[in-house]
Amino acid sequence: MKLGGVYRHYVARAERRGRTKDEVDEVICWLTGYSREELAKLMNSDINVKAFYTNAPGMNPNRSLIKGVVCGIRVEEIEDPVIRDARYLDKLIDELARGRKMDKILRQ
Repeated sequence: MKLGGVYRHYVARAERRGRTKDEVDEVICWLTGYSREELAKLMNSDINVKAFYTNAPGMNPNRSLIKGVVCGIRVEEIEDPVIRDARYLDKLIDELARGRKMDKILRQ
């Protein structure tokens, strides 16, 4: 899957719930280590989701604090690291859309 398509769904979900694209970007940058400028370039490229996570400059070490269920599966129990990182982002976007405070989402 192309990253740009997934990203549009993340933004749309957040905006339907009164959150912003900037907040989505903040969450993605926190998780992956990409800058906002790098993220903007990637969203307009043909990069796929796997390459996005595999080439991330620095996955946040606090991502292991993300716990819970996404699509009926506990994220902390997923063995494949790329799929687990993608589900971490899904979980963060869920929390954002549900109105959780940003400092809680970013595990601060």
